[in-house]
Amino acid sequence: DLHFDSDGNPVLSHDEPEGKCVTLDEAFTCVARYEDLKVNVDVKNTKNLTAVALCAREHGLSERIFYTGITENDVQAVKQQTPEISYYLNVDVDKTKKHDKIYLAEIADTVENAGAVGINFHYSNCTKELVEVFRERGLLVSVWTVNNKFDMQRILRLLPDNITTRYPSKLKKII
Repeated sequence: DLHFDSDGNPVLSHDEPEGKCVTLDEAFTCVARYEDLKVNVDVKNTKNLTAVALCAREHGLSERIFYTGITENDVQAVKQQTPEISYYLNVDVDKTKKHDKIYLAEIADTVENAGAVGINFHYSNCTKELVEVFRERGLLVSVWTVNNKFDMQRILRLLPDNITTRYPSKLKKII
């Protein structure tokens, strides 16, 4: 989760940072060693995204990072500050329409029009139909936050491109 400290430096914090936080530089130093690892930067604030791109370049991660957490209101900031970084668009999928292919095609239109590589949304609304609609359009699917074994197994059967979880070891074991 990306926020910025009072000096505008990127830090990892789910909520507005208070006190000492892990810096993005520290995190990128650790993950840069794992050459096959892609890095999901979940954006909570867009005020200094250029610092994120700079940090990624310094660590050789520019081609390996992507954003989630980007809403339609954030798209302009992302395009202006870090056009080289791909992003998933956060969308609230209506649970009563999550099997409706016409509705899902409208969401895919929204994602495409935003210039995003795919959709990021709560895993409980992920369906076979949604994945099919997005695959047909060449769009990616990212779900958050899948934490229990049963949900992990269900979501894995749908073959999303990205899964956010608080328990990556548990997910890796299931995979």
